[in-house]
Amino acid sequence: MSNYIDGFVFPIKKEHLNTYKEAAIQVAKIWKEYGALSYQEFSGDDMNLESVLAFPDIMNCAEDEVIVFGWVTYPSKDIRDIALKKSTKDQRILNLITPITEGPYMIFDPSRMAYGGFKPLINL
Repeated sequence: MSNYIDGFVFPIKKEHLNTYKEAAIQVAKIWKEYGALSYQEFSGDDMNLESVLAFPDIMNCAEDEVIVFGWVTYPSKDIRDIALKKSTKDQRILNLITPITEGPYMIFDPSRMAYGGFKPLINL
């Protein structure tokens, strides 16, 4: 079996990064309950490299936004698929995500997230 990852990238206002982080830590713990080997997220730091298209440009970021880039590692695609199915019904995740992605206090716009599952290509 080869590891499988879900990868994602999205912009968020810098002022909301800590609030998002608090919810993401709790979500990460739940994903690990469902079989994730690791859950990692990073905030953009060095985004202005020459000669390549930068994440802020791709994501159409405003000056007050930062990029979050992350991935969840699973032992296999099968375990990932089971985790995805369970997560959509997990009230704990919904309780954490709904307040920050909907309504007047929305700090994160899921329609601006790029997401996908990835199989191994190179593993050195």
